[in-house]
Amino acid sequence: MKRSFALKNCARHINLRSLSTSVPRHGPQVCVIGSGPAGFYVTQHIIKTLPDAKVDIYEKLPVPFGLVRFGVAPDHPEVKNVINSFTKTAQNPRVRFVGNVSLGKDMSLKDLQELYHAVVLTYGAAQDKTFGIPGEDLENILSARRFVGWYNGQPGDEKLNPDLSVDTVAVLGQGNVALDVARVLLAPIDQLKSFDITQHALEALSESRVKRVLLIGRRGPLQAAFTIKEAREMVKLENCKTVFRLEDFKGVKEFMPNVSRPRKRLIELLTQTAMEPKLELVEAWKKAERSFEPIFYRNPVAFLPSVSTPGKVGAVKLAVTKLNGEMSETQSVINTNEFEELKCGLALRSIGYKAFAADPDIPFDPKQGIIKNSQGRVEGLPGVYCGGWVGTGPVGVIVNTMGNAFELGRVIEGDIKDGTLNSNIRKPGFEEAAKILDNKGVQVVSFKDWEKIDSEEQNRGKPSGKPREKITKVSEMLNIAGN
Repeated sequence: MKRSFALKNCARHINLRSLSTSVPRHGPQVCVIGSGPAGFYVTQHIIKTLPDAKVDIYEKLPVPFGLVRFGVAPDHPEVKNVINSFTKTAQNPRVRFVGNVSLGKDMSLKDLQELYHAVVLTYGAAQDKTFGIPGEDLENILSARRFVGWYNGQPGDEKLNPDLSVDTVAVLGQGNVALDVARVLLAPIDQLKSFDITQHALEALSESRVKRVLLIGRRGPLQAAFTIKEAREMVKLENCKTVFRLEDFKGVKEFMPNVSRPRKRLIELLTQTAMEPKLELVEAWKKAERSFEPIFYRNPVAFLPSVSTPGKVGAVKLAVTKLNGEMSETQSVINTNEFEELKCGLALRSIGYKAFAADPDIPFDPKQGIIKNSQGRVEGLPGVYCGGWVGTGPVGVIVNTMGNAFELGRVIEGDIKDGTLNSNIRKPGFEEAAKILDNKGVQVVSFKDWEKIDSEEQNRGKPSGKPREKITKVSEMLNIAGN
């Protein structure tokens, strides 16, 4: 036991030495906390515009890419192609990936402020918003975020164990994530087998008895939050019919000329599917065994227990809603005094994410769920910045995050060039960070270590024809990285 521990400790010291000496450290020292899209995009801008800058990307998991790895639906592999660009960035000699290091636990914000000229917080929004309504603690009421993590291999979500032996699932929310989980629940299993969906999810979905997915939203078709790509996929999903409530579309067709151009195709698709579906769709739907049922103008006010299993969800109570003012794409909504109950055996809450303060010294606005900032500069902390969802809230898709991150990169670039950040003062960067982590016994994962994990995942996926079989246990990742 003593010899084994000594060998592991020796390996850890070697790993940290190689990390700390692999890149000469001159010029501005920047650390980025979080290796998702926001973190990588801001890094790309900094190394492009500041030729002498060095960037260390810290990540709490041993694996990089954040939401691209754990949030993008497995049957959308084209969206994950951005990983190729991120990999090139991570392999740049002026960039270092520092995995398995948690802000607020392994390194404090004060530590990083002393070691780097600029600290950039891009660690995302990793907590769930809740309704705060009666019955929300019943069994089989889950967050869509964790359900996505369950089938995408997010460590900690592999044991979620949703009960899929039910006929009807209520997805509460109508954004793209809601459509993703609806599609995964309803898609033929053969369509999912060739993607990087986790094996435990694939096995559970192959035995699923789910026949109906209700997609419930407070507002109407004009205000739908999902995009046309996701909507079109659902309309054309094999062995599944799309069923709208015609009364939800009252006045929508007549309003069509007033719809803004970016949303017009989506509203046209929804309206046609609801009122005048194409003949080939109608014929296919006659044979469909499953149904996708978007329901508008309904707001959850309570979850009700199952009659046969009182501790488990059996229905959701909904208030009928109505929109305020003249018809538009941005109308607000209010509850009426009318109610409806819909039976369901599983409820997935998909009403958004919220961020948190990873370190006690971060000024945080709990109401908005973001770090207090102005144009990405963190309030009261010179040299500390934030970007992505932790700075803006969980809005938009990856392209929106890219724009926000590049803008933040320009802010940091300007602050360094105009002397707001004095990069002439020497900062030790990872040289000293390595000592802190070594003293705490933290096993640091480099990008080359991640490539070992990456290679192992790809090898595990080959026998079943998948691009990879994701490893979900951090301890197993670390074991592979350390060998």
